[in-house]
Amino acid sequence: MREAQTIGSLTGRDSGWLTPSIQKAHERSETFGLSASMCPDYDVLTHGELRMKLEQNRVLCTHATPVMETLREQIANTQSMIVLTDAEGLILHSIGDDDFLRRAEKVALKAGANWAEERQGTNAIGTAIAERTATVVHGDQHYLAANRFLTCSSVPILDPYGDLVGVLDVTGDHRSYHQHTMALAKMSVQMIENHLFTNTFRNTLQIAFHGRPEFLGTLMEGIMAFTCDGRFLSANRSAQFQVGLPLAAMRAHTLSSLFGLTTPQLIDRLRSSGGHHITLDLNNGTVVCASVEFRRTTLASEGSWPGAAAVSTRPAAARTQPAKMPASANVPSRLDCLDTGDPQISAVIAKVRKVIGKDIPILITGETGTGKELLAQAIHHDSPRRAGPFIAVNCASIPENLIESELFGYEEGAFTGARRKGAVGKLLQANGGTLFLDEIGDMPYPLQVRLLRVLQERVVDPLGSSKSVPVDIAVVCATHRNLREMIAQNRFREDLYYRLNGLVVKLPPLRERTDLAAVIERMLQLVPCDQMEGAPPLSVADDVMALFQQCAWPGNFRQLCNLLRTAAAMIDDDGEIRREHLPDDFFDDLHSAAPRAAPSADAPLPLQGGRLQDVQASAIAAAVARHNGNVSAAARALGVSRNTVYRKMPSLCAGAESRGND
Repeated sequence: MREAQTIGSLTGRDSGWLTPSIQKAHERSETFGLSASMCPDYDVLTHGELRMKLEQNRVLCTHATPVMETLREQIANTQSMIVLTDAEGLILHSIGDDDFLRRAEKVALKAGANWAEERQGTNAIGTAIAERTATVVHGDQHYLAANRFLTCSSVPILDPYGDLVGVLDVTGDHRSYHQHTMALAKMSVQMIENHLFTNTFRNTLQIAFHGRPEFLGTLMEGIMAFTCDGRFLSANRSAQFQVGLPLAAMRAHTLSSLFGLTTPQLIDRLRSSGGHHITLDLNNGTVVCASVEFRRTTLASEGSWPGAAAVSTRPAAARTQPAKMPASANVPSRLDCLDTGDPQISAVIAKVRKVIGKDIPILITGETGTGKELLAQAIHHDSPRRAGPFIAVNCASIPENLIESELFGYEEGAFTGARRKGAVGKLLQANGGTLFLDEIGDMPYPLQVRLLRVLQERVVDPLGSSKSVPVDIAVVCATHRNLREMIAQNRFREDLYYRLNGLVVKLPPLRERTDLAAVIERMLQLVPCDQMEGAPPLSVADDVMALFQQCAWPGNFRQLCNLLRTAAAMIDDDGEIRREHLPDDFFDDLHSAAPRAAPSADAPLPLQGGRLQDVQASAIAAAVARHNGNVSAAARALGVSRNTVYRKMPSLCAGAESRGND
């Protein structure tokens, strides 16, 4: 009877003991179509699905798990458990008293269960997510009767950019609720957020401060991160409180507007402090005691304030990243070498120049053979990292069972057949330089999770090793695939895509470029040949250049380069490439790509006049019609393959179109 009365009071509007936020949460529960007496829907994930979620939230789990263990010691023997969820309310990890854990299993307070409000109604985890504020839900305040033996204290976890990434919850029997539980949960979340903050902004200027010097180095200190030129990056919650501004408002500020001094002035003050704490004036008039740390990699990479990294009022952690060499005007630009007059290429190079050296990932798209790796090499050469290594990895050419060890390396004995002393992976080989991931669209889906973690945390975990190794790399990727379509087909991770596409540029195919003659001239300078010393430079006859202009070049630069190498091996003493020096398959490609009309099976195919696509379609359609739809006969009459007919006339066979485009 008491339970029925309680349920009635909760679903009605006469329960004055409900706080406004709990009352609002109950209203939301009703709009979700939930009933207080219903059996909860925990929607527990399978083991494989949970493993993927844990990988997606690896950074959060890495920093939260040690804090949860500390909190566990503080609340031992209180019939409680500690729960970590993601931003959607999915439980990632739970620990606590064994006796209570067994009871909690019955209401699925375990990894893989979802406690969002739309599934569980009013509960501390789901309501904290909905309200984005610390929440206690005690006993009968739960919307579902099945959960009313619990009392839960939940605190949202925000990342350094102010976005919700998870919830830390302490859940226990409602009869043994302790008032200090919420305070301990809040302190634990503050520790997690500070760890996330310092990990995210490792390569920055960081200022830790407080109005009372004894609070420096504690959870109460405010922390701000800036670029070396004083641009504001972020601030933790304590810093926002001390300044009196929310994070969104602080983004409009700089080091100068917040502390009243520029970066050079701050460096001078640090040098005169003799390594001790300094005092700073906040823009709200408060005087604070501060410790400052300049991180070496950011300052060196941006080429500003040399030597500032040595000026710090905090002990500097060991650095493993090599310093980077700033670009020099005396070194010829390889990007200039690639700019041979085509407007599309010029636009690509102009965009790339603006992001070089700014830690913005670059994604190069385009057909196979359009020069994506050449552009990546030029980007590396023209960047401040050119003294470092350029490591290229073709994700499509490495067997799937070996690509993980190739990328991440492995320790001795990590797997059968491993080298005795292990191996350094490509990621660590690229440390201090540029990693070029070619055909990133062909990377196995499970491995994409590990790559995402490297890009987020800048650490590598070799196979078989228990240690994470810091890595400092610039990332350039390339693909000929449509990654957005692959995301829709669950073949490529959306979060990895948005991590890689800081700047996306597309290289045009060779047939669309207006600088073919200039490209050929540049390539002939690099083609080896057997000419005697003092012979004239290689050149191309005018009629051959006209043929080159008409070719569709399905193999792009690879096809052109191989053709020129072959022709150069056959030239005469004058060094001119003529028709007789061209391989037969070039003419086959030329004819198959450019039929204009086919009045008879023996008539030669003209190469001039009309819009090429229209001429092709018209000729093929006429041939197919003449042969009463017999594709094989039409192909023989045109002197092309059946696949070419299907490719140019996709309506004949949609399936053959995909094979022809491969």
